[in-house]
Amino acid sequence: MSIRAVADTGPLVASIRNREKAHKRCVAALKELRAPLLTCGPVLTEAAWLLRDEPGGLNALGGLVQCGAVKLVEVDETALHWIIAFVERYASVCAQMADAALMYIAERERIDTVFTLDRRDFSVYGTSDGRALNIVPEL
Repeated sequence: MSIRAVADTGPLVASIRNREKAHKRCVAALKELRAPLLTCGPVLTEAAWLLRDEPGGLNALGGLVQCGAVKLVEVDETALHWIIAFVERYASVCAQMADAALMYIAERERIDTVFTLDRRDFSVYGTSDGRALNIVPEL
């Protein structure tokens, strides 16, 4: 299986930090997903903050980008309008900017899958046309 996906914070951190409960599932899922996984600055910022005390964590996160496993996608001014509207649309579930940016990228790039551990929120979100994303890894 070779699936295109956008990458959220949780599985990036879990794939690096081997003591995470989801570590093995995330590493296995990475092998099933087609590189590069697309992500955004807010996701990398969140991941870097969560890995700040992990020995070698920031280097490993940077390594995912440098080796081409993860691609940082720019979120420009046009995207910002879409993202703000998305956050407002999903205010009842407190949608975060990183999640909204991933949904924007998925819609723009016609990607149907999100690599996330945040099933609660991503099972609610939809693209502008109401399309839900498939969530990887499986529970």
